Amino acid sequence: MRIGPRSQRPGLLPAVVIPGGPGLGSVLPYGTLRRLAATRGLDLIMVEHRGVGLSRRDISGHDLPLPALRVDEVADDIAAVLERERVPLAHIVGSSYGSYLASTFGALYPERVAGMLLDSALQSAEHLEIERAAIRQRLWNAGNASSNAVQRLSSTGIDARILLDVTRAAYELGGDELLVPLIQQRMRSPRSATWRMLEAYATRDASMTRLPGIYEFDLVGALAFRELGYGGRPDGLPLDPALTYAQLASHFPPFSGEPRNLEVTMASASWPLVLLSGSRDLRTPPAIAESLARAAPDAVLVPITNGHSALDTHPAALLNALAWLMAGKHRALPDVARAFDRLPRRGVAARFPELLSAVLRIERFAHPYRARATHDTGAASTT
Repeated sequence: MRIGPRSQRPGLLPAVVIPGGPGLGSVLPYGTLRRLAATRGLDLIMVEHRGVGLSRRDISGHDLPLPALRVDEVADDIAAVLERERVPLAHIVGSSYGSYLASTFGALYPERVAGMLLDSALQSAEHLEIERAAIRQRLWNAGNASSNAVQRLSSTGIDARILLDVTRAAYELGGDELLVPLIQQRMRSPRSATWRMLEAYATRDASMTRLPGIYEFDLVGALAFRELGYGGRPDGLPLDPALTYAQLASHFPPFSGEPRNLEVTMASASWPLVLLSGSRDLRTPPAIAESLARAAPDAVLVPITNGHSALDTHPAALLNALAWLMAGKHRALPDVARAFDRLPRRGVAARFPELLSAVLRIERFAHPYRARATHDTGAASTT
């Protein structure tokens, strides 16, 4: 899918935007992004990932076989689309898993990259240890209200995987201001609506492997486990990110190794590189982007107040950073990054924290009323 004024501004190089997941579609989830890009006059191309949505089936109409799901072949698909669109050179944008694909595209087709923006950079299966350290430092060992609340909830015997996924998502989306009240409400009411909403959003099990056109992990999971190491071995300690996909490991091939060392590849990249990194990102912590910024010859680190994936949760920030890159002004981005925090957050995912906070306020107001009502009627309170 392509939007933007191709004929009116022939000198403007297009940008290819690659979402994450793995398994997120490009067509259905990103209508708001494309509208925002169109208002800025950006020539933007989005390619449905191999194994997802419109790229799920082969020419005979059958689902792609799992052996066909490979990182390099996904990058080849992007190159084929550029060939079809007669685009010899483009800016490449990748978010989370999409950043791994963007870097792979750069490794295979460096001559086609004018510049690159990596949002929530994922570059190596070995970064699981960085992720573990960041999550535990922030949500378990910090000695603040959030970590104390997480520890109290853990002591109730809650499932360790759900505790990890929901508390991490809550912190990324709304920081301590969302996480602490969320846990307090969950302690009062195990059937908290806000908690259940976040659990549906954040957890990954067999029931959540396919939402057609939106999120389709059931095929792409083969790539994630085989080449990206999604089947990491849990270490038995609290808040282990290896638990997120642990229930799905038996459905997919085991890890066979990454196609290449992307950290080495990116350290020798010849193109301008922008690294957009959220201060609350616990899935691809800022330490990853910081390391890459030090290694790449023409890289700038752009920290923003955000969680994981600005593409999903703060698209206006991403598009503004992209516009500066496309204008050849990426070196000035660190000086203006604070202004991105003031931009409006648009799109369904971007407004999700507001919805969660609203539901939580309703729950916190209603809970004391229910407790008083059951006491007044002589019934035993179950909340």
